[in-house]
Amino acid sequence: MCKIEIGTLQEVFILGQEQFMRNLIIETPSMPGNFAKVAAAIGQLEGDIGDIQTIKVGTLSTIRDISIQCSNEEHLQDIVNAVNAIGEGISVHAVTDDVLQAHEGGKIHMKGRFEIRSLGDLRRVYTPGVANVCEVIKNDPEQAKYFTGISNTVAIVTDGTAILGLGNIGPVAGMPVMEGKAVLFDQFAGISGIPILLDTSDPDQVVETVKHISKSFGGILLEDIGSPHCFEIEERLKAELSIPVMHDDQHGTAVVTLASVLSACKQSGVALADAVVGQIGLGAAGLAISRMLMAYGVKEMRGIDRNEEACERLVQHGGVIMDSLEELMATCDIVVATTGVAGLIKPEMVRKGQIILALSNPNAEIAPEEALKAGAAFAADGRLVNNILGFPGIFRGALNAYAKEITYPMLIAAALAIVDSTKPGDLVPHPLDPNVHHNVAAAVERVANGGQ
Repeated sequence: MCKIEIGTLQEVFILGQEQFMRNLIIETPSMPGNFAKVAAAIGQLEGDIGDIQTIKVGTLSTIRDISIQCSNEEHLQDIVNAVNAIGEGISVHAVTDDVLQAHEGGKIHMKGRFEIRSLGDLRRVYTPGVANVCEVIKNDPEQAKYFTGISNTVAIVTDGTAILGLGNIGPVAGMPVMEGKAVLFDQFAGISGIPILLDTSDPDQVVETVKHISKSFGGILLEDIGSPHCFEIEERLKAELSIPVMHDDQHGTAVVTLASVLSACKQSGVALADAVVGQIGLGAAGLAISRMLMAYGVKEMRGIDRNEEACERLVQHGGVIMDSLEELMATCDIVVATTGVAGLIKPEMVRKGQIILALSNPNAEIAPEEALKAGAAFAADGRLVNNILGFPGIFRGALNAYAKEITYPMLIAAALAIVDSTKPGDLVPHPLDPNVHHNVAAAVERVANGGQ
């Protein structure tokens, strides 16, 4: 009867990005307009201001703690120099790394749900009372769903081969991301997420290891496992286990992307089922997005990738491969890009009236403003398309229904719930909105139980 004790959500918005983040402690004279000068200096150097906390308000000066997102150490130093160069009593007192501090000691902790304050508590929670519960489960293993935390616990499994935008940095270096997933599971869905770090990428060994530990969990979330071995691992685990298994980099991304495409179509007056859709980049996310769109009802799904095996996988699932990027851009009504190549789509390639979702972080294949200027009807980048909107609610719904698998109807229901939770004018809901996670869970549970 334990739960994961979580840290703060301070780093939620950097989990999907590889940019550099620091906090500046800045003093300004206590007169209107001085902070605007600071913001302008940071903005002119393309620094991204995040949270702002006022530390001290004095008669003569004000001190603020300002979160800054930038490209690297050199970029940060340029920003610091620019702020100091303003003069007029404005200065940077210190540069701190609040993100690193937030991770000290880890972000999760196993904690019992009951305090043991008496001998009676001990007897109920442990011996001798626990023996009766063990006998109940021995006689009817299904009772473990009710008398243990198994049905509310998900393994977060990684081999460390595709950590965010950092690549193959190993499972231990990827642990902060796995802990972050556990935080999100707890915060948004009340699920205990347990990181599992594997020192092998061999599909046979991964599958056998997960199978051997699967009795401890109600579901398996595969996380940051690279392509192409991620496809085999997921397919085999789904076939060989009777609990929900999902690779978040594939299907979590695909769910939120489908929701984004549907919102963009609604705002642009485009019928998705009648549109020709192009997917640029057919790795784990790109292929899953293509499959999700086809499962939803897209009749013409076109794609392109430099990797021939990736192209073959799309063809196997019913898609069509284009000969060139230019051909895809010229023939598709909706374009989704997940290549990681900044500036890949040139403004002259944009077709008037297209919907373009360039999802690579931190730098998109084409900036939304460039795409719109070139004639796109709608354009967005990956800053809004966040997996946080999908996976907590998907697993909450699946666990509530005691589902044995996560199916495409369940995933499509999740995407539609995200769309229904989106405010007019927005692409998707704010990821910290608790309603969206509740709505996704309810939709997934309903479909898993045979509803519509």
